[in-house]
Amino acid sequence: MRLVIVTGMSGAGKTQALKMLEDMGFYCADNLPIPLIEKFAELTLSNQEGIRNAALGIDIRSGEDLSVLNRIFDEWSRKRLPFEILFLDAGDETLVKRYKETRRAHPLAAGGRIDSGIQKERGKLAFLKEEADYIIDTSKLLTKELKQELEKIFVNHESYRNLYITILSFGFKYGIPSDADLVFDVRFLPNPYYVEELRPKTGEDKAVRDYVMQHGTAGLFLDKLYDMLEFLFPNYVLEGKNQLVVAIGCTGGKHRSVTLANSVYDRFKPREEFGLRLEHRDIDKDNIRKRMV
Repeated sequence: MRLVIVTGMSGAGKTQALKMLEDMGFYCADNLPIPLIEKFAELTLSNQEGIRNAALGIDIRSGEDLSVLNRIFDEWSRKRLPFEILFLDAGDETLVKRYKETRRAHPLAAGGRIDSGIQKERGKLAFLKEEADYIIDTSKLLTKELKQELEKIFVNHESYRNLYITILSFGFKYGIPSDADLVFDVRFLPNPYYVEELRPKTGEDKAVRDYVMQHGTAGLFLDKLYDMLEFLFPNYVLEGKNQLVVAIGCTGGKHRSVTLANSVYDRFKPREEFGLRLEHRDIDKDNIRKRMV
């Protein structure tokens, strides 16, 4: 029997997570009044209703009663009840964007700015994040990727990977990614753009990869980069960071950065202590600009 408390920031994907857990066989209840939570846990954990797994959604709509959860969780821990806390989070910019897209009002904004409501909510939910067994930052996750993470935890019982790393290629002429944590400039490498037959290709093509990797300079750079990332990644995990963006840039984001981003992704893909995704932000932008012209 598993009892999962699903909570987190408004707009971070709690409702989606509950629907996904329901598809995985969990009995789900959302936004129960705090006084009923203890009764819900008692019924589900006693298995009198034949419920194997249950998920309970709790969010800021519970208001001032949220503070009571500390006492409830302490009591459950004392009784050794098997409960877990899943906290869904996202960056402030992502949350603001999602609210604007849906045209919904933040529950704590009180008719004011969305970002002020987000900051109030972070303060009120801080204790839940500190107590969480699993923290998933959905800022960069697609819906299918969130589902995969939940399946790993609650279906396949795999080791939870708290740090989710995005390897991102980009072009400097389109701007440095605003969410990048680490930025590496590879414009010193041979540029396939100046080879006519390679110009329309990308770093996904073998001919471009071979050109970029010639003379050994790129290989030497990758060895030094691997060494640095091998040191940094586990330390970010220990620090409790949930989301990390490693950005690799060249001029247009089509040849050199794509080649090296693919190499970094392939190097760390087998690792189990963190999640990994690959994104090529600007790989097609040159083609789009040409069509517009």
